[in-house]
Amino acid sequence: MTEETKKNNSALLWVILVVLLAALGVLAYLYWNQHTELNELVEQMTIEKEELQEEYEDLAIQFDGYQNMDIRNDSLQDLLAREQQRVQDLLEELRQTKASNARRIAELKKELATVRAVMKDYVRQIDSLNATNQRLTAENIQVRRENQMVRSRNEELTQANTQLTETVTRAAMLEVTSCTLTTLNKRDKKTRMVGHIRKLQFDFVIAKNITCTPGLKNLYARITDPVGNLLGENDEHLFPFENQEIHYSLVQPIEYSGENYNGTCYWPIDEVESGFYTIDFFCDGNLIGSFPFQIKK
Repeated sequence: MTEETKKNNSALLWVILVVLLAALGVLAYLYWNQHTELNELVEQMTIEKEELQEEYEDLAIQFDGYQNMDIRNDSLQDLLAREQQRVQDLLEELRQTKASNARRIAELKKELATVRAVMKDYVRQIDSLNATNQRLTAENIQVRRENQMVRSRNEELTQANTQLTETVTRAAMLEVTSCTLTTLNKRDKKTRMVGHIRKLQFDFVIAKNITCTPGLKNLYARITDPVGNLLGENDEHLFPFENQEIHYSLVQPIEYSGENYNGTCYWPIDEVESGFYTIDFFCDGNLIGSFPFQIKK
């Protein structure tokens, strides 16, 4: 090999070496550039994944809020529950998906848009139900107020009618306006000597009352002695008064015409004690007069 040939081969080797170094430099640059772009892409996908995850979490919170509402629609409640579970499942899948899986992240992003569209429709239905419920609630409140007013009015009318009935009843009651006692001996002569008294004579007056129903009536009298004993108490002598049966001393039929009625009733007595006696008059189930008397020694 000549010297010239050696020089030519050496020059060729340098050329080849330079070309190889240049190629390696180019490949190194391309690798570095591609690696940088890939890192930037992964970083960008990581940011997009985090943002998408936040959007899913916000949507899950919104579903929780609607689930806690009193929707009062079982079908809509079930649909919301299913969509809420769907969001939870997609959120969990997103958390487990690598940021480098751009395809699946893009699919999950589309799923999010679909769920949002469905949720908007549910929100519209919920708002419509709430508006209807508010209207019905307002109507129910108004109806309850009106019913309360009617009940209050009816109670007032009932009370007024009761008072009127009581007034009419009191107005229709007979009333013994006066009563005098005369003590008689065994010959029916007046006497003031206690030891000689054998009969008590009661002269009474029933006032005029045109509102009272006229006709035959039973006038009951209860006579009590100074210690409160009922004179002539007998288990067969009973009459109705205030929803019960009570004893009477004597009963006397009277024909009442609505005008003043002057009557007399007698009570035979074997032994008289000095002190205060009382006679109570009853008619038509009402106490119509009460009078105390004193018999002195």
